[in-house]
Amino acid sequence: MGPVQTCLFVTFLSEHLHNVYKTNNFLSRICRQLNGLFAGLLKTKDFGTTASHISFPAIWKLWDQSLHRLPGHLSVVAQSNSIFTKPEMFDKKVELDLNVPHPRVRGMTLLNRDAFKRNVVVPAIKVNKDITNKLVKSLKEVMIKRPGLKRVIEDPEDEGRRFILLDPHKMSADGSLGQPEKEILKSFNVSPKIISYNMELTYDHFKAEEILQAVLPEGQEVTTAFSRVGHIAHLNLRDHQLPYKHLIGQVIIDKNNGITCAVNKINTIESAYRNFQMEVLAGDESNMTTKVKENYLSYEFDFSKVYWNPRLSTEHARIVNLLKSDDVLFDVFAGVGPFAIPAAKKNCIVFANDLNPESYKWLQRNCKLNKVDTKVQVFNMDGREFMKGPMKEELIKQLSLKERKSSLHIVMNLPAMAIDFLDVFQDLLDGEPSSTELPIVHCHCFSKHENPAQDVQQRAEACLGTSLEGLCSVELVRNVAPNKDMMCISFCLPAEVLYKPPSSLAGVDNTQQPESKRLRLTEDTLDEKVNPVL
Repeated sequence: MGPVQTCLFVTFLSEHLHNVYKTNNFLSRICRQLNGLFAGLLKTKDFGTTASHISFPAIWKLWDQSLHRLPGHLSVVAQSNSIFTKPEMFDKKVELDLNVPHPRVRGMTLLNRDAFKRNVVVPAIKVNKDITNKLVKSLKEVMIKRPGLKRVIEDPEDEGRRFILLDPHKMSADGSLGQPEKEILKSFNVSPKIISYNMELTYDHFKAEEILQAVLPEGQEVTTAFSRVGHIAHLNLRDHQLPYKHLIGQVIIDKNNGITCAVNKINTIESAYRNFQMEVLAGDESNMTTKVKENYLSYEFDFSKVYWNPRLSTEHARIVNLLKSDDVLFDVFAGVGPFAIPAAKKNCIVFANDLNPESYKWLQRNCKLNKVDTKVQVFNMDGREFMKGPMKEELIKQLSLKERKSSLHIVMNLPAMAIDFLDVFQDLLDGEPSSTELPIVHCHCFSKHENPAQDVQQRAEACLGTSLEGLCSVELVRNVAPNKDMMCISFCLPAEVLYKPPSSLAGVDNTQQPESKRLRLTEDTLDEKVNPVL
C-alpha cells in the first residue's frame, strides 16, 4: 500500500473514530487533527505516489506538529514501524517568562479576559499517582507557582500517572533539576528526566500587576496599590492611568477577594465636611455603606459621605496609647470615632465633635456598636464653637479640681486646617492656673516644606503667639504625596497662652497683683509634661 492509499485509508479511519469517540473530548480532538492532517497531505504537490517520496516517520512528525497546538499534548513519534506516545524532552531555550500575558492586550481599555490566553511550555516530570502527594511536599520549592494554576495534572492516557509541573526558572542551564531534587526523585525511584508540557495560561493565572503592566503603555508607572475600606477599594489614579481606569478597577476587584467595588478620588479633601467626590470605576455602586475593623474595634459608615483613611490606623493607636484610664479626651474633629471610641474603651472621659452631620450620625452609631455610648459625649458643631463651648466648660471644671490625677488631651485631626484653630486657645480661660497639669494638644497638619518639623512648629507658634522651642514634639505621621507630609505637633499648652493676663480682666483692679504671682510653667516643667508621653 503506497502513501496515497495509506492516507486515504487513515483519513477514513480517523473520521470513523471521531464518530465513535466524540463523547471523549480528548480522543475526538486527536481524531479531528489526524483527519485534517492527512486530508491536507493529499492536497500537497510534493506528496507523491511512491513510498520513496515521504516516509512514515515524517508523516508522524507532521502530525506531531499539528498536535502540538493542543494544550497538555504528548508528542507522537514513530519508532521501529510502531506508534507510541512519549513526552518531549524539555528544552531550556524555550521562552521561560510565564509572567507576561499575550502581547495583544497592550492598550486595552475595556477588559477582555479571553485576550489574555497564551500557550506556554513548562518542564514536568511524570510520576505514579500513589507517590504524588509525597513528592509534591518534597519538590514544592521547584514546582510552578501561578495564581489558580494546578501543579499536578492527570495523564489523559494513564489514570495511574500524573504530571508534576515545574518552574522553568528553577531548572539548571541544561534544563535539568538540581542535585538535591535528583536525590529526592532517586529515593522514590522516579526518573529525573524532564519533559515538556504544553499548557494554556488564562486571565485567572496572572497577577493584577502583571495584567496592568501588559495593558498600559510600556514605560508608564503601574500601580496596584489601594486603600481597602471594607468591600471598597479606594484608588488614587495618576493622569496617565485615567484612560484605563475602568479596566484597572475591574482588575482590582477580580484579583482581591471580598472587594466588590472600586472607586477613584477625583478631588482633594477641601470641604468642611472632609469628604471627597469619588467616581465608581467598577462593581456595585449602589452600596457605599461599609464596615471595617481597626485595632480590634468595628466602625460602620457611608464611605461616600464621611472621611476614613485606613492608613492612619497606626497614628490612631499612637495617640490612644498616650492616654491612661480616667484621662479626659477632647476630639475636636472626631469623624466616625477612630480616636474617641478606643479612648473610651480605655475608660477615658471623651468629648467628641464633628461638623459633618453624617459623621455625627455614624459616630453615635459606632459608640453604640462598640458599647461605649455612655462614656462618649457627642457633638455636631463647628470646631471653634465646640472649643469655646463644651470644651472650655469642661476644662474649667477639670482644672479647678484640687486633687485631679488625670491628664487632659486635645486631639485636632484636621490636617488641612487644624493648625489655624490653635488661636482659639489664646486667652481662652479667665483667672490664673491652679495646676501645672495643663492640657496637652495633638495637632495634625500637612507640610510641603523641606524641613516639615520646623515648618509646623513655626506655624503653630504664630497661631499661639508664643515660642514652643524645647516645649513640643513633632512626629511624621505619613508621607501623603511627593513633597507633602502629614505631621503631628504635640505640646503642653503654655499658661500665658491659655489664661488671660490679669491686666486684661475687665473690672478687676490688678495693681496689687504683681506679674510674678501668675503661675508660669518653666521650660523644664513643660518638657517633663510633653516628652514622657510622646
